[in-house]
Amino acid sequence: MNGAQDLGGMMGFGPVVAEKDEPVFHGRWESRVLANVVATQALGWWSGDRSRFARESLNPGFYLTHSYYEIWLAALERILAEQKLVADDEIAAGHAMRAARQPEKIFEANEVAEALRRGWPSERETNTQPRFAIGQKVRAKNMHPTTHTRLPRYARGRVGVVEAVRGCHVFPDANAHGRGPDPQWVYNVLFAARELWGPDADPRNSVSIDAFEPYLEPA
Repeated sequence: MNGAQDLGGMMGFGPVVAEKDEPVFHGRWESRVLANVVATQALGWWSGDRSRFARESLNPGFYLTHSYYEIWLAALERILAEQKLVADDEIAAGHAMRAARQPEKIFEANEVAEALRRGWPSERETNTQPRFAIGQKVRAKNMHPTTHTRLPRYARGRVGVVEAVRGCHVFPDANAHGRGPDPQWVYNVLFAARELWGPDADPRNSVSIDAFEPYLEPA
């Protein structure tokens, strides 16, 4: 969706200034937010793509004026309420006030290290063949879905060249909305800076994007 999270190429926000010697977490509460996001997602009732959609669906005014983990917490609260794990009054009170929906399995602390080591691979087996080949020119579709997508706005309608075929992976646009993994081929597409930003861009620069097949068409 065209939300406040899609800032690539947007004017008026100034340069990205990296924090020197930035810590992993700026406070213990941030690590607790991350732990809760991972633990609740491990219940299997929603996907990481659904979590991303919840974050990008927040009010733009809120999104642009709050920190990274404040955004994660607000999105998690929204999902927990949707899943009937908490209610609005419990969120306001900061504690449970009634019995909640019970999960079939709890993500135990002793399972965390192995789960993080294993990760959550998105690649899937397929009997299909990729539509595009290395070296082929493709155009990113000029699309503006109201649902989740991983195609940035600045690349839409622009022409690039396929540099690699990444395999077949879970399609976030479907998985975020409970339609299953719907695996799609993924391509690494190289876009010249001037194709993206116009004639004033540095001709030596380029941007590579991993793009799902439904995002692309022959150029």
